[in-house]
Amino acid sequence: MKIKVPGFILSRTKKALLDHEMIQEGDRIAVGLSGGKDSMILLYVLRYLQKSLPVKFQLEGVLVNLGWEVDYGPVEEICRALGVSYHQVDTRIGPIIFETRKEKNPCSLCSRMRRGALDNRAKELGCNKVALGHHLDDAIETLFLSMFYEGRTRTFLPLTYLDRKDLTLIRPLIYIPERNLTAFSQKAPLPQIKNPCPVSGKTKRQVVKEILNHVEERIPRVRHRLWLALQRIEKDRLWPEKKGD
Repeated sequence: MKIKVPGFILSRTKKALLDHEMIQEGDRIAVGLSGGKDSMILLYVLRYLQKSLPVKFQLEGVLVNLGWEVDYGPVEEICRALGVSYHQVDTRIGPIIFETRKEKNPCSLCSRMRRGALDNRAKELGCNKVALGHHLDDAIETLFLSMFYEGRTRTFLPLTYLDRKDLTLIRPLIYIPERNLTAFSQKAPLPQIKNPCPVSGKTKRQVVKEILNHVEERIPRVRHRLWLALQRIEKDRLWPEKKGD
């Protein structure tokens, strides 16, 4: 399977990998898949770079099925075409959160449960790292979510070690704006499974995204400047809790 990856996406991903020393010789990396554009692009870019980076590493595709009736066959087909093993974790996370518990604010709990299922399968597969498809906009939005709703200056880091699970989380797309990923996804023959979540497009993150879009209309390139500001904040101030929490 051959897809031409834009030079910008390749160069920014390689820079993130090198800046934060995300991948070392012999790593076994579980790539968290959802069927959305970000995770599928992440899988393809890492597979592409696997052939050119000076270190040898292995990839495992892992998709956590939240319990909705969704056909993830196209994701498995792409993994097969790329020569990456596909592993699907079937759960009942969605029905538990929305039907049993009827959570009013489901996103945080869903994220923790989904990540727990992903990390557990990664450990079962012998992986020492988990790659997530978070991009530049995700980091900025998470910062504003924390400030608006929690009163904290906090976002995720490009690389985080989870000492409780002895796993390292990496986010290779962290330097790439979402618009570049969207443009690539519209041209590349990669599957995009519609998000089946009942609150998709109605979350606090969506509110923050719309606020930032409005600001960018008034202040062009504001996301770029916010990213520069993020890079100048000390890591301990962005993530003050003990590593692994």
